[in-house]
Amino acid sequence: MKVREAVKDDMPQVLELIKELAIFENEPNAVEVTVADLEREGFSENPLFICFVAEDGAEIHGAALIYYRFSTWKGRTLHLEDLIVKEAHRGKGIGEALYKQVMKFAYDRGLKRVAWDVLDWNKGAIRFYERSGANIVKDWRVVHMDEKSLKNYINS
Repeated sequence: MKVREAVKDDMPQVLELIKELAIFENEPNAVEVTVADLEREGFSENPLFICFVAEDGAEIHGAALIYYRFSTWKGRTLHLEDLIVKEAHRGKGIGEALYKQVMKFAYDRGLKRVAWDVLDWNKGAIRFYERSGANIVKDWRVVHMDEKSLKNYINS
């Protein structure tokens, strides 16, 4: 298994992983992003994200998608949007290899924090993150304003 930075041609397989994650998270119809979106937003002059993939030959078994953020308290930080491993390949160290690559990326750049979300029912992931030294923040809530809510709010 090799972990490397993704290239544009990887995006069809990355999108399949994203769709598999949506099913795992009980949101099978939530994915709106397309391969064209991923290619445009990740591989333009000013890319919005960086993606790492774990591959075995020509097949990608996992991916981690990250992007920079700015914290008013800490400065430059990193957000781990998704860490995905195909169900058939879980438990083989692929997720940990991707996770380590993300943390090394942040560490090597002197970033002050890496942040991400985890569903409260994903106990295996929570245990893994805690074992790695991550702090699961229990008194904060994730807040989203989706497209429909944005429209309703702005037009109200």
